Amino acid sequence: MKRHQFLKLSGEKDTNIYFIEKGSVRIFINDQNEERIIRFGYEGNIIVSLDSFLSGNPSDFCIQAIKKTEVLIAGKKDFYDFIQSSGENLKLWTIILEDLVLQQVEREKDLLISAPKERYERVLKRSPQLFQQIPDKYIANYLRMSPETLSRLKKS
Repeated sequence: MKRHQFLKLSGEKDTNIYFIEKGSVRIFINDQNEERIIRFGYEGNIIVSLDSFLSGNPSDFCIQAIKKTEVLIAGKKDFYDFIQSSGENLKLWTIILEDLVLQQVEREKDLLISAPKERYERVLKRSPQLFQQIPDKYIANYLRMSPETLSRLKKS
């Protein structure tokens, strides 16, 4: 995928699961003409529009490459055939789902914290690689703060 190319647009069904081999993506939703980033994916991550993947319904989420990105794609049927082919593969899927749920819980906690410094410190502790791979303007959006506030926090 080229930089800024969309893997998935809002309103589309997406029953694929993606493994990022190289590059990075952002997952966001448009809220009153403002983008709200909820997740990032980078090298070695599995990403999925989980609501659409599980339900088969359209999702409001967009997935867009931040920089040149290479992904492996598996459709839902092929993926389910794979995970049902052995107990180890099914165990792997369970681990992936559990990890996604835990990530979502941590993200929800982040959103409930009003202090920008505390949000920054939580994410820095949880995902230090984020600050090495993702541009600050996207991280600031993810943290619900201005790029200037993020810059001040990084300097302190």
